[in-house]
Amino acid sequence: MIRKIAAISLAGALTLSLAACGGNSGNEGGSGSDKPELKMLLQYGRFDPNEDYAAKAISRLTGYPVQYDMLPAEEADQKLNLLVANKEPYDLMKLSAPQFYNLASTGALEPLDDLIEKNGPDIKKAISGVAWESAKLNGKIYGVPETGSGIAISEELVVRQDWLDELGLKMPTNPDELYTVLKTIKEKKNVIPLTASKDAVSALLGDIAAAFGVTTDWVDQDGTLVHQVETPQMKEYLAYMNKLYAEGLLDTELPLNTAAKMMEKFANGQAAMFKIAWYNAPSTIKALEKSDPNAKPALVPFLKDMNGKATVYAASGTTWYAVVPKYAKHKEDAVKLLNAKLSPDIFKELAIGQEGVHHEVKDGKYYPILPKFTDDLNNASNYMTGVDETNYPNYWQARVRKDPTLQSYFEQMQANAEGLIVTDPIALAPPIPQVAENKLNLLQLQIDEMLNFITGTEPLSDYDKFVAKWKEQGGAEMTEGANEWYKSSKK
Repeated sequence: MIRKIAAISLAGALTLSLAACGGNSGNEGGSGSDKPELKMLLQYGRFDPNEDYAAKAISRLTGYPVQYDMLPAEEADQKLNLLVANKEPYDLMKLSAPQFYNLASTGALEPLDDLIEKNGPDIKKAISGVAWESAKLNGKIYGVPETGSGIAISEELVVRQDWLDELGLKMPTNPDELYTVLKTIKEKKNVIPLTASKDAVSALLGDIAAAFGVTTDWVDQDGTLVHQVETPQMKEYLAYMNKLYAEGLLDTELPLNTAAKMMEKFANGQAAMFKIAWYNAPSTIKALEKSDPNAKPALVPFLKDMNGKATVYAASGTTWYAVVPKYAKHKEDAVKLLNAKLSPDIFKELAIGQEGVHHEVKDGKYYPILPKFTDDLNNASNYMTGVDETNYPNYWQARVRKDPTLQSYFEQMQANAEGLIVTDPIALAPPIPQVAENKLNLLQLQIDEMLNFITGTEPLSDYDKFVAKWKEQGGAEMTEGANEWYKSSKK
């Protein structure tokens, strides 16, 4: 995901061609306009960025003709560095967090504080003060942060309620009760009590590890951040999971299972419980109903810890940044376009289209009108440059109301998590170089070792050796970088 961030250089420049430079097709409202044509660089997508409905809607609604290019699917960072080094005439770019830090730290981006103060009243209203912190470097704003559709829960344990009823079992509320339920299911039903995939080991954190106090990557201990791998709670969680595995209560094929295999085992009646994602619910539940028309799946409420408190981790933070290159010809107009896109009425139409055409409102909720909604707005998020943080979470939910099962599982998960959500202390930090450089490799190391400890391939008595390896391979450096930002943010 994130390699070591290098300064912009012509070294290693690629000869890749840029995708889809096809003219100014998006200028429905720009003909005769005195507004200059702007040029914007987007992330890769499998569509023509100049012919898409969203591109044309932006020009129609804002009056700005815009020509779009895309980064390539492969080696996008190298291509971006080459474009900037050559001062390709872009007025706007949509960048990932590491791309943003790379260009901002090397002086390639225009500070936006004054331009936003002068030309961005709707930008200032739409973006929260906390989100702005993620777009600052040395106290200056270098991009408009895009935080996505709000904080939401994506996954939760699901169980065969009909089997619980058959066996006279109550829904488990804590790890001890979960153990009893899984043990009884194994003895009485001769099925896999709890299945999971090798790629989803860490995903179990949200439901089971949280009951042991393991939720966020980073934990504040007296004002200092400590990574979850260095907490005693992680060892307690792994000991519990190892017990489940050793007794056959956790799928013994865990090291081999793919995500598809895990869902298949639940759908065909081989397993009683697994962690379901709301976006996979329609296919999984439909397959289960076909396999057993009498099956009754139910979500397991988030487990409570020994003090009777439940928590659940939710990912948050800035996903993308809209930036203006230092050499851009139309800096003021670039910010004016960003501002227009975040004016309430225009943003709403860009997000969910026109009422009566793309969406309808029922009981105060937005529902898509299919297939028009999907046909026209499938790529709309690619063009977003910041969101109305107050209203977008409500608009976005139109996308989960395409299917009754999808909607049901999404809304049930959010209801179950209400009041229980915790987010990471550095979620809205600007890109931290030491974290960006080490996070992916250390996450893979952590998942591999967690799998070893759970399955007993390595004894838990070797846990301290793993932590020492984690520190040596970048954990110490990452912790130092995280704390440097965290403590400075408290001043």
